Amino acid sequence: MLKRSLLGLVGLLLCVCAQAEERPLFFAMDTAARQPPAEAALVLAELGYDGFGGSPATAKAYATELATRTIRFVNAYHVTKFSFQDTAVPADLVQAIDALAGLDTTLWLGLQQVDLPADAHAGPTSGDAVAVSALKRALTLAKAKGVKISLYPHAGFWGESVETCLRVADAVNDPSLGITFNLCHWLKVEGSERDPAPVLKEALPRLDFVTICGADIGDTRTFGWDRLIQPLGRGSYDIAAFLAKLRAAGYRGPIGFQGYGIRMDSKELLRVTMEAWKTFSW
Repeated sequence: MLKRSLLGLVGLLLCVCAQAEERPLFFAMDTAARQPPAEAALVLAELGYDGFGGSPATAKAYATELATRTIRFVNAYHVTKFSFQDTAVPADLVQAIDALAGLDTTLWLGLQQVDLPADAHAGPTSGDAVAVSALKRALTLAKAKGVKISLYPHAGFWGESVETCLRVADAVNDPSLGITFNLCHWLKVEGSERDPAPVLKEALPRLDFVTICGADIGDTRTFGWDRLIQPLGRGSYDIAAFLAKLRAAGYRGPIGFQGYGIRMDSKELLRVTMEAWKTFSW
């Protein structure tokens, strides 16, 4: 009887440990963790964050301080433009990639604009060929520097939808290029009524990151960012249900908190968000 009880207890502990190991890495974007490098590393460690997402310009300074607290420098956000006239990687993109060299991290890339010839045919895939060629050139440079690239859908950009970014990434067909799902931009572009589950499943083979935040439901295409980006745990959008769909789709990668424009003390924002994160099952 005692032996069976001990075996049962061991099994339970193994199960709990396995579940804990499956919980995704949770990171804060620098829109929320707004402190200088050393302070940000300390605050994130104290509150239990696993990672931080920043920008290329300050990547090395943050990565150095974060490493002292075993916090991962997850990615760095940059916005660029491509043109049919380009024969080389845009200078701003070269600079962003160079800034991440040796950090074993990912460049989060927003495709703001793709310029086409004046007589180019306008259609849903206009610009794809230009973007694909430009990204292939960028990846040649990035891989030589040990940098991966993940396309970042952003409302109002040429690459504003998850499906556009996925279509382009599929055409490039390089394991060093993935995509991100940003909940606030999904709500702004697609609306809160559209179920993200099918897109999450389709994107899964290339899905590197997912970002979440508190948000409201309704006619989200017309909402300002103050309603689409709130502390985690606030707003009427069902984040728990979204995370359940994400897990059901098979995603096990990093999840980040987007805090852009939230008017709160940074540490308090990170604290309440972490408290909410801990309430969600995975």
